Amino acid sequence: MARALSPAHAAFGQAVRELRRERGIAQEALAMKSGLNRGYFGDVERGERNVSLANILKIADALELPASTILARAERLLQAPPAGPS
Repeated sequence: MARALSPAHAAFGQAVRELRRERGIAQEALAMKSGLNRGYFGDVERGERNVSLANILKIADALELPASTILARAERLLQAPPAGPS
């Protein structure tokens, strides 16, 4: 299994996943709506892709929110302390 390219990539992917789930949209449906391949979209959510600005804008449009919302969520996730064992 591949690993996230960096903590920033992982946070961006987590932000996209959280926003998608909050809207009740399946990964496949959002990939189709954004015009991206579902496999590529899964890689994005796992932080395994270096997403271009064009694709960030496509994802934001498909989520019906500004790209800045995704980036702000990713920044918050980067600043959050790591989850420890329960």
